[in-house]
Amino acid sequence: MIRRLYHWTMSQAASPHAPWVLFWVALAESSFFPIPPDVLLIPMILAQPGRAFKLAAICTIGSALGGALGYLIGQEFMPILGEPIIQFYGAQGRYEQLGELFRQYDVWIIAVAGFSPIPYKLFTLSAGAFGSPFLLFFGVSVLARGARFFLVATLLKWGGDRLRSLVEKHLELLTVALLVLVIVAFTLVKLF
Repeated sequence: MIRRLYHWTMSQAASPHAPWVLFWVALAESSFFPIPPDVLLIPMILAQPGRAFKLAAICTIGSALGGALGYLIGQEFMPILGEPIIQFYGAQGRYEQLGELFRQYDVWIIAVAGFSPIPYKLFTLSAGAFGSPFLLFFGVSVLARGARFFLVATLLKWGGDRLRSLVEKHLELLTVALLVLVIVAFTLVKLF
């Protein structure tokens, strides 16, 4: 089943509409959607390594614009939209901690969150809710998210066919390892 899903994803990654899907997933993930764009970005680059940097740019633009949407939700619609999103992730206590981090470090916390696997949407909502300067927030978001997605693109382009062969050879093991990493990441977010 995993192999069939992998081959289907790879065929979809090479389709002409895939960059638009990547853009919209990246946009949605930065403000409310639970699935990170890496899930699409990685197979798309593996399917077409020559487009790695173009795909990273699409992902960066979508993610930065989604961050701006998250900022707007946090700034103007926190009670009706932002709080339900935070509750969905079980991060109500974390939201108060983020308020303290924003008071201490302002948008520079976005640089860390934008590059890390921490759910970025919690930070974009918080930046708007706690009144971080938008232009600084947006600039740091573009740099941090761009650094993350272009690093992924560079590594995958460099690995190319060798990496794709490795992934295909050890697909089940890598899937289990990725699932474990996701569970650990969500557990750490809940604990801290």
